[in-house]
Amino acid sequence: MPIDSDPDAARVVPGYAAWRKGVAGVLAKARKVDPAELGDEPERLLTASTYDGLRIAPLYTRRDELPEQPLPGAFPFVRGGDATRDVHRGWHVSARFGGPDAATANREILAGLENGVSAVWLGAGARGVPVTELATALRGLLFDLAPLTLEAGAETAAAAAELFAILDGYQTPRREAIQVVLGAAPLTNRFAGVVDLGLDETVALARRAIARPETVRTVVISGEVFHNAGASDAQELGAAIAAGLAYLRAFTASDIDTLAALRQLSFRFAATDDQFATIAKFRAARRLWARVAHELGAPDLGNAPQHAVTSAAMITQRDPWVNMLRTTLAAFGAGVGGADLVTVLPFDAALPPGELEVSQAFSDRMARNTQLLLLEESHLGFVQDPAAGSWYVESLTDALAAAAWEFMRELERAGGYLAALDSGLLAERVAETRARRDSDVAHRKTAVTGVNEFPNLAEKPLSEAARQPSAEVARYGAAFEALRNRSDAYLARHGNRPQGLLVPLGPVAEHNVRVTFAANLLASGGIETTNLGILSLDEIAAAATESGAALAVLCGSDARYAAEAGAAVERLRAAGVATVLLAGPEKAVAELTGTQRPDGFLTARMDAVAALSELLERLGA
Repeated sequence: MPIDSDPDAARVVPGYAAWRKGVAGVLAKARKVDPAELGDEPERLLTASTYDGLRIAPLYTRRDELPEQPLPGAFPFVRGGDATRDVHRGWHVSARFGGPDAATANREILAGLENGVSAVWLGAGARGVPVTELATALRGLLFDLAPLTLEAGAETAAAAAELFAILDGYQTPRREAIQVVLGAAPLTNRFAGVVDLGLDETVALARRAIARPETVRTVVISGEVFHNAGASDAQELGAAIAAGLAYLRAFTASDIDTLAALRQLSFRFAATDDQFATIAKFRAARRLWARVAHELGAPDLGNAPQHAVTSAAMITQRDPWVNMLRTTLAAFGAGVGGADLVTVLPFDAALPPGELEVSQAFSDRMARNTQLLLLEESHLGFVQDPAAGSWYVESLTDALAAAAWEFMRELERAGGYLAALDSGLLAERVAETRARRDSDVAHRKTAVTGVNEFPNLAEKPLSEAARQPSAEVARYGAAFEALRNRSDAYLARHGNRPQGLLVPLGPVAEHNVRVTFAANLLASGGIETTNLGILSLDEIAAAATESGAALAVLCGSDARYAAEAGAAVERLRAAGVATVLLAGPEKAVAELTGTQRPDGFLTARMDAVAALSELLERLGA
């Protein structure tokens, strides 16, 4: 939320006027204007906006303070759902297991539990171990200590029957301590086009779950599927809440009472490397569902369990080691935000097994240890909701909850979740956000390290299997990675990557910034560059001729371009360079015409994907 326009800011917050004056001075210097031209609130020029239209101010003060939320464990559960959570455990460290066979899955589960995992997420049926072999996969699991989540798609009912048989033979005096999520997700998986249990079958399964002495929840409402399709945070939350309402209607229409219906639902959300947005997302999600429960007359049941999974959309194939940093931030945000279970995806999750020539055990250990370091060395579990009272986090939580509630109402006005799904409204809204994000990445307004910023062309080329596009996840860097795939294919055919020359004009102090920019930009499209260094025009022409390069980029200052760019362009063309670009704005050489005019311009906010794709075509890739 933005700083308000209180003209008495200096009086309300001591030092605010001095800070505002400092902001005006810095901005005026950068824009080469008089500070008075920036108005009374120059800090508004630093305000950012999210994909939900939420405005993020550059500074939050006590003027943004909101009423204090109740303690953890109390409605509306913004600060957490469990007032007596074991601080030494914190959240549950969850890991996904699934085969390739039941015996292997069992060994991996037990090894994981011995090394820090405290919750099991098991794929079954077409998504993991055979349903009939669940007993083998779960042998030795202490169900009352480690929560279990199943994921069996269309075979969920069969998997539940097997699990219930296993639980019937499990001896414990604390059956209510056994926590199980059966994982039925017909409504959210329908959005993703994934086959799952039918809604009527889910209702029937819920009846069986309600009759169990254990704590069994039938449904997982996966906001993750909306996120992976490109949804914003508010859209992910709003769609999940709308899906939750659809489940409640289906349950109560089948004579399952409201209290029992609320106890059958759990949520799964994506956690991203935007740590503050992630913290706010999980806090806001609890507030939203608590409001639903309150309206149904059961406010104490508004605390459905939350399972956080690090975002698959933010994971990159290129420079995948950076994913360890991304997932660390995501796990931090989810844990601080109060998620009950957190699953960190392996850093190489976007690649086929073995692509990086590291073992799956190594990848799984890194994912597990990410959480263990946060819990056991940073002690994040020792304090519940440590972000409480932060003017920024509280404001963001409040604004995000309001935006998500409004999106849920939009879906409800369209007839509810199923109607919005069938009409295409939900997919359309998500697609709009995805297009905006893709545009920001393409224009490099949003940096994806190792992909559209600081790419590493020395990486080993990806296999053909790795280069196949994903239909399930709209990964942020996919468009740039597709360009890199074209470069890899060119390398395989020719023994070298598409080539370009960087032609510095003037001394290093003048050209270094643009040389670095151009090299970085071209590398993000898989184009390898050679810096010719400081040469005379004759030497530049000779070097270009010797290289046989079809692409060259002039790099220098605007003043240098005015004096030398035209002649350099002519000499490069005469040397056989088919495409001569200039790193900088077109206005720097506005007076150049004919053979002296560059073929194009590389600028910081250009559509890099479109420009690089065209260059690759020119270079034969």
